[in-house]
Amino acid sequence: MSSDPVLPHTRWTRVRTVLNWINLSTPLGLLIARIGGATIARRGRGTYLATGYRFGFPVASAFTVGSVITSRHDAGWFRERPVLLRHEDRHCTQYAFVLGVAMLPLYFLCVGISYAIAGDHSSYNPFERLANLADGNYPPPRTRFSRHR
Repeated sequence: MSSDPVLPHTRWTRVRTVLNWINLSTPLGLLIARIGGATIARRGRGTYLATGYRFGFPVASAFTVGSVITSRHDAGWFRERPVLLRHEDRHCTQYAFVLGVAMLPLYFLCVGISYAIAGDHSSYNPFERLANLADGNYPPPRTRFSRHR
């Protein structure tokens, strides 16, 4: 990843970076990545990319905690998926708005609501919808009832 250009900061990403350190979500994300055996590299815009994560939870190609984007894949896999990185970058912003680690229980509550309505964790999860479902490689929203037609 070191050969990739560092993404430039904007005024907002500087604020987001500070907020995610203060609200402890970025330190938590770095700790999770380190415990998971990931290799951590600065990505720019105050974010980190943690690759080679070895645990099977959460079941996702990538997940974000604070300003840390973590995946079992390597950096080359991400270079081929810039849209997914934009999706995960939006989650970094959500951590700043939702006061950091408080986002985790709210996110899982929204996962439960989405499962109840649609049978999947993303269709009616506002965090995933605001990060753009398509960019995260999620199907368009549906309900359990719409599948029976």
